[in-house]
Amino acid sequence: MFDFYRVAAIVPEVKDADPEFNTMQILKKIREADSFHPAIIAFPELAVTGYYCQDLFFQKKLQDASALALLKIREASKDFSSVIIVGAPLIVNNMLYNAAYVFQGGELLGVPVKTFIPNYHEFYEKRWFQSASSLPVDSLLLGEIFPNANKFADLDPIDEETLLREVPIGNQIVFDLDGKFKLGVEICEDLWAPLPPSTKLALGGAEVIVNLSASNETIAKRSYRQSLVKHQSAATLSDYIYVSAGTSESTQDLIFSGHSMVAENGTMLNESKTFIADNYILVADMDLEKIRNDRLHSNTFADNQYLSLSELDSLREVKCYDSDIPESDGSFIMAKKKPFVPSSKEKRLQRCTDIFAMQVGGLVKRLEVTSAKPVVGVSGGMDSTLALLVAAMALKKLKRPSTDLVAITMPAFGTTNRTYENSLALIKSLGTEPIVINIKDACIQHLKDLNHDLATHDITFENTQARERTQVLMDYANQCNGLVVGTGDLSELALGWCTYNADQMSMYGVNGSIPKTLVRWLIDSTVETGMFPESSAVLKDILDTPISPELLPPDENGNISQKTEDAVGPYILHDFFMYYSFRFGFSPKKVFFLAKKAFHEDYSPKEIITWMEKYYRRFFSQQFKRSCMPDSVKVGSISLSPRGDWRMPSDASNHIWLQEIEECKLEVLADSGAEA
Repeated sequence: MFDFYRVAAIVPEVKDADPEFNTMQILKKIREADSFHPAIIAFPELAVTGYYCQDLFFQKKLQDASALALLKIREASKDFSSVIIVGAPLIVNNMLYNAAYVFQGGELLGVPVKTFIPNYHEFYEKRWFQSASSLPVDSLLLGEIFPNANKFADLDPIDEETLLREVPIGNQIVFDLDGKFKLGVEICEDLWAPLPPSTKLALGGAEVIVNLSASNETIAKRSYRQSLVKHQSAATLSDYIYVSAGTSESTQDLIFSGHSMVAENGTMLNESKTFIADNYILVADMDLEKIRNDRLHSNTFADNQYLSLSELDSLREVKCYDSDIPESDGSFIMAKKKPFVPSSKEKRLQRCTDIFAMQVGGLVKRLEVTSAKPVVGVSGGMDSTLALLVAAMALKKLKRPSTDLVAITMPAFGTTNRTYENSLALIKSLGTEPIVINIKDACIQHLKDLNHDLATHDITFENTQARERTQVLMDYANQCNGLVVGTGDLSELALGWCTYNADQMSMYGVNGSIPKTLVRWLIDSTVETGMFPESSAVLKDILDTPISPELLPPDENGNISQKTEDAVGPYILHDFFMYYSFRFGFSPKKVFFLAKKAFHEDYSPKEIITWMEKYYRRFFSQQFKRSCMPDSVKVGSISLSPRGDWRMPSDASNHIWLQEIEECKLEVLADSGAEA
């Protein structure tokens, strides 16, 4: 339903030159893996014989034993719906090839062959194997691959028609698995080549690449392997499954570590954790809708397909009909609550300091060109705090005095003592004097001009204050040769939670592609790194302050009465909805599925779908605010700038999205009724 497919990368116990033992282990592991309902089961390079058989590959006894083992696996594959890929030798015209055998439903679908044969340092493969480029044919009859198929007493006979069935061989095979997804296979060293076969396979339509490997372990090789796999999955916009020989194959001068990985467009989905491993199953769920969405967006990928048309003509697509490939239920899908925020502190700090540097760099350029002073409206909230810190650092980079920072705080009806005092303290800690302009009287006069009852605290009452603040900032900027630095963030833009021609407008936005869930960590990173030592104490208090526009009067105790998330919903949910709906184009049903998975301990399905409906309604209805948003530095994969990543008609219908949300609501009602 959601294009989730599961893969099992299996590293079995292997004895070199003992196909009978190895086949027992392979079949045992296939049965174990079957409980996960994988679409693909992949074993390492030459797993049937063992990788390090050396000159024993020339022995007829080993060749026959390998053929018998493969026939047993073929026969056993009838009982499983998975595509099973195992490594073993292939003989063609008395030449030996390092190959991968692709089985499904009792059929041998094809035999991909290794292209690049390493013959350096510890590798001597050219002593035994030929390259796929030297293959004299591109297909063989099943009976030619297994000439003694019906001479093995412990196997069911294969009928003549099946033996005459043509099986594609080579390095240019794309398997179309009943229209569900397309698969390509390469082997070990192929990945290390400047132009891996998987590049061509991906351009030919393969969305999933499997690499059967036997990479021996040396110091620092693991991290190099990781970078190769992540890079190739990103370069080919694919899911890349890498499965490598385990420690049971270690012999003589080499140790194998069983390093296996599943990467998706540059992101590691799962990886073997033990440094030296053996006899395990690595499971991951692929999300092929992500791959398809990225390919749909990437005209670079499409251009490469077009430029490579003549080369792609040599690719062969093997269509596998009636292949009962199971879709996954997505239970192994990793759905992070905060997709914009790295989970580890080290990575988060690095990400945040990099983003902050980009924000500063963008503003530095604008200030250089305009020779203006940055003018920031400071409320004591996180967004304006981040913008103020960016402006202060930009001046520092330009070697201009801190007094060039024009920081204006504009108290009104909803301003609390806490946020007001924090504003003043923060501004002073950055080496400039706060400018205080109380806008209450101006707002009262304006509301009187509108014949608006001052006791009616409606949207007019709120927006009067927001627009007055922007007018003050713009006019003061004219007065001091200044440039108004916008404070609004990406989450507010997505929801349209900004007043048109007020906080929606500025002369340059520094937070425009920063989601709300990341804003607090950017401020936190400046504290952690000691970037503004004089400001640390007040910054910590600002981080503890509830998010609020402070447009309604405080409560009887002088505390914030208007909390944004009470009205618009939790930003942690909205950032999640935004990431998956925008970054990958997922449908509401899929976003809802992932949200339930990520937030099952925090929000009920009813709460999630309620706020999700709010998100979709606001996202569509508020596009007009984004259509005229000011310049704003792009720092991540998502931007809503009308000049950059997002172009959308302001009057687009949201009908089909809300219709699907209604279906989700019915599911929630049905589930709650069943539980009752």
